[in-house]
Amino acid sequence: MKLQQLRYICEVAKRDLNLSQTAEALFTSQPGISKQIRALEDELGVDIFIRHGKRLVAITEPGRAIIDKAHQVLNDVVHLRHIGEEFTREDTGSLTIATTHTQARYALPPVIKEFRDKFPNVRLSLYQGSPTQISELTTSGEADIAIATEAIEHYKDLAMLPCYQWNRCVLTPPRHPLLKVKKLTLQDIARYPVITYDFAFTGRSQINKAFAAAGLTPEVVLTAIDADVIKTYVELGLGVGIVAMMAYSPERDQRLRALDASHLFEPSTTRIGIRKDSYLRGYVYEFIAMFAPHLQRDVLDAALRGAG
Repeated sequence: MKLQQLRYICEVAKRDLNLSQTAEALFTSQPGISKQIRALEDELGVDIFIRHGKRLVAITEPGRAIIDKAHQVLNDVVHLRHIGEEFTREDTGSLTIATTHTQARYALPPVIKEFRDKFPNVRLSLYQGSPTQISELTTSGEADIAIATEAIEHYKDLAMLPCYQWNRCVLTPPRHPLLKVKKLTLQDIARYPVITYDFAFTGRSQINKAFAAAGLTPEVVLTAIDADVIKTYVELGLGVGIVAMMAYSPERDQRLRALDASHLFEPSTTRIGIRKDSYLRGYVYEFIAMFAPHLQRDVLDAALRGAG
């Protein structure tokens, strides 16, 4: 049995049984992949794939179990390499973070600056997407950690660790009537068109829940994944914005005014998601501790073992 054979069957499954796409992705030949898969099936004594002529049409029941185990073996091989790197070059490597726009734009910059100052030889990659997209990037191993408010808890392969809580503000242009209200209510907000986050993003569920509990249906005229886009359209007078409090800065957003709305909505919790079978390099522990100081190495290790 060869690691190459395990890579072939995993990639074939990933490519919906398309051998030509698999060969192109792995820079090899289609007959070579077919030959190696046959050799593995002969060694194991079971068919991994169902064939129609030379074409693969389905995965057998034992084949699914074999492919799942092959994924684990290949992940373990990556971890073995990481262990070697840990003891030879502790301050060199890569770190890929998958996160939402709000975290990338407002929460992460000082952390990334501090991390870069301490680990200049670590190559950082920052992927932005929806909470579902970044969770899937992390479960697949394409990203090392996910940072988001929504969706992470739905992925059983991720250890989920709370980082911090945050709430919202309502943004208006200067001299907007809402600025004269003594204590903001949901009814006040619902009198005006609303611009806020897309349904999959940044605590949107808490916003929906609050209005629904009050029996209100606000007129949401525009949604976006990017707080800066929301602010742009509030400046243009299209409506009032509901965004994360961290997205507003009086110095930067001089054409906007913010009203505290933390008494109207339940707080949201930003979490870090890490694949449970991950081997973390030393600098990954340090990055997480910079972002959430209470998440020290012993806490992370316990979470990855399923002990907390």
